[in-house]
Amino acid sequence: MVETGAAFGRFQIFTLKHMEYILAAKMRCRKLYIGITHADIVSFAATSSLDRHGVTKKDNPLTYLERHEMIQGALLDFGVRRKEFDIIPFPVTQPDLIQQYAPRDATYYLSICREWDEEKAQAVQRQWLKTEILWQRLGEDCGPTGYDVRKMVAENRDWFQYVPKTVSDYIRSRGIDQRIRELERLYSNPEWKNQKPRERERPAEQ
Repeated sequence: MVETGAAFGRFQIFTLKHMEYILAAKMRCRKLYIGITHADIVSFAATSSLDRHGVTKKDNPLTYLERHEMIQGALLDFGVRRKEFDIIPFPVTQPDLIQQYAPRDATYYLSICREWDEEKAQAVQRQWLKTEILWQRLGEDCGPTGYDVRKMVAENRDWFQYVPKTVSDYIRSRGIDQRIRELERLYSNPEWKNQKPRERERPAEQ
């Protein structure tokens, strides 16, 4: 077991598969830093064509603070002691800034399910940071993604079984489920799609 580790993701929404990843990383270190990427999609905008879900409000409905609170509540409920983890912004789209937010001496744990994950791993490695691949999976083995769960929420399908209970409680108590549905309707509107990007984002922030 190493002293310090790090794991990261967008966590829009925090799923049970995300929890599996975080707990696998935590088992390997005494203190885990959990990085939230795309803290906001303006300051930390997508810079890769593979980062297809780091662009719009529809794919990023939760704020940084909401994700922080959601993840913290889920980990505490799963029995992880608060002193054994911290939650931080993680600028994976601007790799040169990673060490401004995350510890240099950490082992960075990664899960690989798609090309974008491989590109993120390479971005971290280019900063001369130590990495460890926890697993490489394909297709259904990756499980429902945050995108899949958001789609279920938007379509009023059963999504609760794919997230920790504290997460479903948090999403509903903050009205985030309704926000996801409203964004889905908004972005499905042909007139909305024809607007300029700056015009598109403005109503979604209300």
